Amino acid sequence: MYVYIVKIYIQNYKKIMDYRVLSSVSKSIAPFSLLLLLYIFPAAETTAANTTYKAFNLSTITFEEGYSPLFSDFNIERSPDDRSFRLLLNKFSGSGVISTEYYNYGFFSASIKLPAIYTAGIVVAFYTSNADTFEKNHDELDIEFLGNVNGQPWRFQTNMYGNGSVSRGREERYRMWFDPSKDFHQYSILWTPKHIIFYIDETPLREINRHPAMGGDFPSKPMSLYATIWDASSWATNGGKAKVDYKFEPFATELKDLVLEGCIVDPTEQIPSTNCTDRSAKLLAQDYSNITTERRKSMKFFRERYMYYSYCYDNLRYPVPPPECVIVQSERDLFRDSGRLRQKKKFGGSDSHSQSHRKHRPGRSSRRRNKVAGGASKSGRRGSAAAAM
Repeated sequence: MYVYIVKIYIQNYKKIMDYRVLSSVSKSIAPFSLLLLLYIFPAAETTAANTTYKAFNLSTITFEEGYSPLFSDFNIERSPDDRSFRLLLNKFSGSGVISTEYYNYGFFSASIKLPAIYTAGIVVAFYTSNADTFEKNHDELDIEFLGNVNGQPWRFQTNMYGNGSVSRGREERYRMWFDPSKDFHQYSILWTPKHIIFYIDETPLREINRHPAMGGDFPSKPMSLYATIWDASSWATNGGKAKVDYKFEPFATELKDLVLEGCIVDPTEQIPSTNCTDRSAKLLAQDYSNITTERRKSMKFFRERYMYYSYCYDNLRYPVPPPECVIVQSERDLFRDSGRLRQKKKFGGSDSHSQSHRKHRPGRSSRRRNKVAGGASKSGRRGSAAAAM
């Protein structure tokens, strides 16, 4: 993704500078199903006084305390209290931020509201990665939101890579039980030495337990947290048939209730800090590290109702499912050997699944950790909405 982004930056440098000047002048379900969903899915609670988000009793931070611009800072709008920010996509560029530190395992979370109206070709990503430091054998955990044409819902996918295993992507794709452009919902990634859990609010969507046979495919090297918005017209909607329409720009995604919990490390250190052993134990003891009986029921309901692709059931791609896959018969019965649903559900949009989209994801350049004015860490990486993930 990032190699392509640098090219876009060079090509559009003058446009970006002109836009910076202009910006300084002017900125501009059925009823019974609903009742069931309200019972099954816990609602996200609002932010408590200043710094505590009630879901999981999380302590939140300001942008300055945990993030710095990744690319196109002119398209990043920070709130006056610095506790939320907006990422913009327009015809000049997308935008993105990165955590100022690397973490050796952690809990990464934010309340996110996605763009509305016509969002075809747009991807909003909330993910962890270390590709800037480990270019040939990077780790990654993804939540990627895929836009759609008017009247059709946002979709999203989760994915995991360990030790550069991009040819063994572990994608799952889902629909949502709400409109993510109308209100904020908390999206979270838990990463521990033992397992990974993806959440929306307090509903677990997916759990990956570490299996010995996975080897390096389980992410284990320190990672940063990213949030980006960009143009993925080549693949994101209906296989690239529906592209970003810039007459609806700017497209904005807003993030708040920012949470970065984990052991901060220098990724180049060869000997792991003993502090991280203690922090990992503390992480595993948290409420969000354990899926209760009620949460497991919610996860089962979600997966059987809203998941429309899973690599674990894609027997054409993996005749023998990867070792971490737990085959749930009630899920298995829903899918063909391609990992796609046997019957289309009334979701709208396309159920097409792109196994090759990762090839379009630009690479990252090396990160520079030197401090700049204001105390933020300046990244040497670049990005653009024109790149496809």
